[in-house]
Amino acid sequence: MPRSEPSSLWSAVSATEKLSERFLSGVASDVAFSDLAGGSCLSGGARELRGKSVLIATADQLSAALALLELDGVARRLVLWPADLPIEHLGFVMASANVDAIVSDGMNWGPDDLGPEHDAIGAHVTCTPKIVPATWDRTATHATEWILLTSGTTGRPKMVQHSLASLCGAIQGQSGLDGSHVWSTFYDIRRYGGLQIYLRAMLTGGSLVLSSARESTAEFLPRVAAHGVTHISGTPSHWRCALMSPAACQIAPRYVRLSGEIADQSILDHLRSFYPQAEVAHAFASTEAGVAFDVRDGLEGFPASLIGLNGCGVDMKVEEGSLRIRSSRTAAKYMDAPRTLADQEGFVDTGDMLELRGGRYYFVGRRDGTINVGGQKVHPEEVEGVINRHPRVRMSLVRPRKNSVLGALVVAEVVLEDGSGASGVENEILKICREALPRHKVPSSIRFVNQLAVAANGKIVRQHA
Repeated sequence: MPRSEPSSLWSAVSATEKLSERFLSGVASDVAFSDLAGGSCLSGGARELRGKSVLIATADQLSAALALLELDGVARRLVLWPADLPIEHLGFVMASANVDAIVSDGMNWGPDDLGPEHDAIGAHVTCTPKIVPATWDRTATHATEWILLTSGTTGRPKMVQHSLASLCGAIQGQSGLDGSHVWSTFYDIRRYGGLQIYLRAMLTGGSLVLSSARESTAEFLPRVAAHGVTHISGTPSHWRCALMSPAACQIAPRYVRLSGEIADQSILDHLRSFYPQAEVAHAFASTEAGVAFDVRDGLEGFPASLIGLNGCGVDMKVEEGSLRIRSSRTAAKYMDAPRTLADQEGFVDTGDMLELRGGRYYFVGRRDGTINVGGQKVHPEEVEGVINRHPRVRMSLVRPRKNSVLGALVVAEVVLEDGSGASGVENEILKICREALPRHKVPSSIRFVNQLAVAANGKIVRQHA
């Protein structure tokens, strides 16, 4: 990526070399970047989007990826609507972001869905992978705001305002990429983790293969392999599911990236063993705080030396056990509420709890996700990390179970690496837990299951009873 800040996403992309060799790939079609140089994915009326607050609401990720290329620097604001977000939040999002235009790929929303904001929509433009001759000027005239939404599974989504500069802060100055790299990700690019991979591919001269909610891991990985993937990312849960698929052996990436959840030593070791030719990295980022760092030494956690101000302009501190981050990669604000994104010093409290052990910080869980066992706190992720050390365990979920005496007990659900019997494994897991954890953190029971639910954002589904 050029070291100077790009005037728009497309201007940065079009300035890279080998444009004719680069592509975006979706589940049903591919688009060559060279076709976009003189063409458009937007139907008639695209010129009406200049200066507007545009909701990008496509069912297909490829259409969304193309619309971002065309509209950054043109629209005043781009609101990225993830396909899995409940439609009941649509009116709220549109009102909060003052949406006055929609780009979709045929998704039909009527007045009942749009609510009173329906009358404010001045343009409804269709975006598809079918490239047509461009009939409008794509010259950048706006410093476009990028609005990212949280999942909204437990209430209204938070609306986080970024700029292209804050989003690509961790990408500037990247080296070692020769333009022949092909990225892919299990993520949806309309969420922060996926958007980071999309921008990495766009701004470092590579191509990108997009996933689809319509296909299984067993279908996605062969398609990725057919396009020659070299760099691929996902959450630890994504990777645990992928490694259980026979299709995992069809890819041979040079770089594997994890983010979005705690990467414990078990999944790092599994990936290093399965893809010995690949560099395995795990990154820490959040929608609000941006990308803080990545770790490439093959170990869980991160060196304590990263705390403080690093050479990339990211300042971190640990306060009351929680990681706090300040940098130019941080979002500007929340759009939808008066809540404060950062404190008076500019630090964002991530809510991710750390423990310092032997010169290294380890993530133990979320502050708001603890289990209270007789007044003592248990972070489910910490217990899962211990359970996952067993060589036959592929993934686990720790949750509370109500107890009349202690308030709650710790219980676990476990997926084994193969389909053979679990005889003796429960006792082995409990032995590992008793050796590594205080008594109140040891699961009172273990249930073996065939699979665990993974949400659309790639994180394991945690339902507290």
